Amino acid sequence: MQVSDAEPVTSYAYKASLIGSARRFELTEEGLSWHVAGRSSLWRYDEISAIRLSFRPSSMQQHRFRADISHAGGGRIEILSTSWQTAALMAPQDNGFRQFIVALHERMAKAGSRATLTAGLGRRTYAAVLACLALLTVAMSGLLIRALLTGEFAGVLFILGFAALFTWQVGGFVRRNQPRSYSFDRLPRSLLP
Repeated sequence: MQVSDAEPVTSYAYKASLIGSARRFELTEEGLSWHVAGRSSLWRYDEISAIRLSFRPSSMQQHRFRADISHAGGGRIEILSTSWQTAALMAPQDNGFRQFIVALHERMAKAGSRATLTAGLGRRTYAAVLACLALLTVAMSGLLIRALLTGEFAGVLFILGFAALFTWQVGGFVRRNQPRSYSFDRLPRSLLP
């Protein structure tokens, strides 16, 4: 019986849509092996040029995370923390996603990768989001002042309630997706389930 010092294979799979097969990913000794829509490849850890982690809620799953992985020779794959189960059910796979992403970073660091590690949205996209939110804040403030001046207290309550709900829903998205860089040993906790 031979004992091997080889690292165990770490795998992760999810269904991006109801139609089609599952997307499968494995971390092997050689690199990241992936199978997506009938295509497959093996990317060595030192060939991965960038990873972007982000928080991407959807209407079916409010707690969804995403990792975009880019190859030095071109090409990009995305890995989501949720999987479609039925037409009305998208199931979270928080533990499997977190373990896979942490293991990928560990193996890349061990291979001496010089990948660009970023978190959140792109800087321009984030600036556009902040500009839209500022514009919406000005408009809602104007409506609130007008409702107060005209004595429409039901309107005041509606605007305050809407503002609170909007802040709760959108505030987490904006806070988590703030653009920043990170290192292999300090993954952003807010972007992992």
